[in-house]
Amino acid sequence: MYGVQKRRRARQTMIGGIAVGGGAPIVVQSMTNTDTADIAGTVAQVAALARAGSELVRVTVNTAEAAAAVPHIRDQLAAKGVDVPLVGDFHFNGHRLLTQHPACAEALAKLRINPGNVGHGSKRDEQFATLIEFACRYNKPVRIGVNWGSLDPALLARMMDANAQQAQPDEIDVVTRRALVQSALDSAQQAEQLGQPGDRIVLSCKVSGVQDLIAVYRDLAVRCDYPLHLGLTEAGMGSKGIVASTAAMAVLLQEGIGDTIRVSLTPEPGGDRTREVVVAQEMLQTMGLRSFTPLVIACPGCGRTTSTFFQELADNIQIYLRAQMPLWKTRHPGVENMHVAVMGCVVNGPGESKHANIGISLPGSGENPVAPVYVDGVKAVTLKGDNIAGEFRALIDRYVQEHYPAQAAVSS
Repeated sequence: MYGVQKRRRARQTMIGGIAVGGGAPIVVQSMTNTDTADIAGTVAQVAALARAGSELVRVTVNTAEAAAAVPHIRDQLAAKGVDVPLVGDFHFNGHRLLTQHPACAEALAKLRINPGNVGHGSKRDEQFATLIEFACRYNKPVRIGVNWGSLDPALLARMMDANAQQAQPDEIDVVTRRALVQSALDSAQQAEQLGQPGDRIVLSCKVSGVQDLIAVYRDLAVRCDYPLHLGLTEAGMGSKGIVASTAAMAVLLQEGIGDTIRVSLTPEPGGDRTREVVVAQEMLQTMGLRSFTPLVIACPGCGRTTSTFFQELADNIQIYLRAQMPLWKTRHPGVENMHVAVMGCVVNGPGESKHANIGISLPGSGENPVAPVYVDGVKAVTLKGDNIAGEFRALIDRYVQEHYPAQAAVSS
């Protein structure tokens, strides 16, 4: 895999039928931003995230109304044929909500517990124990998710005090990173002592800085064998969030660290929540770690490509391929590994098209208005006229039919 290190060996846990850790494929996760008490809105968003390829979807459980809604959300998703596992996100009052609404725990596939927000002082251990008790009662895995912004202040204070007593104290950021890891490990040990099996625990330590995330997870990976969930929290919106998340997680994934990932993008106004799923998939696919949808190779354009037609065609084909995948992935196994090239002129166009499974080299500025199509390195046909996009899609469909033999769809 071009230098990707062997995956870190972690224990394996099952989350609603999805294997995490133990060498299983890295799992893509996402989270809703609807009010969970809004059953219809949450069902619609979970279904959209699942269609986009999210393999686990987390929902906020912060009120009695939200907790009561979870079983109905699960049932309505099942009625729609959406069987994506749901993860409940608990802070502050999770112990009380599950006590009042035990059906919520039963309906969820996993509980996410933030040890920094479970409770403070004498209440912390008791409230944490209540959450673990529900996980044990309903045989649910838990993710102990520590966050930079809600780190247990008592633990941090103790570690800061101990650091201050050293002859050469470490920087505050170093101690804080160390406290994040210690919080996760201490909480996991406490969960096991309370009866939660070690192979039903996932850990995460989320921060908002790229270098901090890399340092924290390197430390965590050395000190435990629990599956690790990666994510840069508060990554931001747009290109900043995408670049920051990719810069941090790609380094760790390259080192074999990470069993599930989430790209925490702030949606732009009116933006599509599924964007975070697509980015996570593209990260894994471009690294050669997993394949989700046929990969489109397209040139950036230059002065030779004065027409935007090739850009529009590349976008058209990418959207088309992703739209076909819900059907293709069940009927045409292996199609996700296909490479499609859409190139804008003769400089690199024919060469890139020959390297792809199927590729088209469009005419650039001053070139003959024809577009040769290459199939497995051999020129197959030349397209011209006003329907190049439609004809090229038809050629892609034919390639899929001929090279990825159809199998009967598996009913859910």
